[in-house]
Amino acid sequence: HILAQTVLGPSNKELEQGKATLMCVANKGFPSDWSLSWKTSDSSGSSSIRGEESRTPGVLQNDGLYSWSSTLTLTADQWGKVGSVTCEATQGSQSLVSEILRRDQCSQS
Repeated sequence: HILAQTVLGPSNKELEQGKATLMCVANKGFPSDWSLSWKTSDSSGSSSIRGEESRTPGVLQNDGLYSWSSTLTLTADQWGKVGSVTCEATQGSQSLVSEILRRDQCSQS
C-alpha cells in the first residue's frame, strides 16, 4: 500500500522562465513495483494536456518501505491552461491513490 502522496506545483521563478515542473512524491509504499502516472486536463475538463514525464524507480527507505517520485514538465503556456493535475499510483491492475492539484489552489502571487 501507499500511505502518503503529495503533488507540488511549479514555482513562480520557474514560470517566469517559461516552464512549469510538477512533482509527485509517494512514500511508504510496498512492494517496489508501483508506478506513478499523470493526468492533466484543461479548465473545462474536456481535453488533456501532454507534458514530459520523468520517473524515478522505487527507493528503499530505512523502514523497509519504498518511496517514488515523478515529475511532469509543462510549458508556462500549458500550465496557464491547466485546470487540474492528477497523479495516480498504480500497481498491476490496481490503482489506489490519486492526488489532485487544482491550478487555482496554487499561489498566484
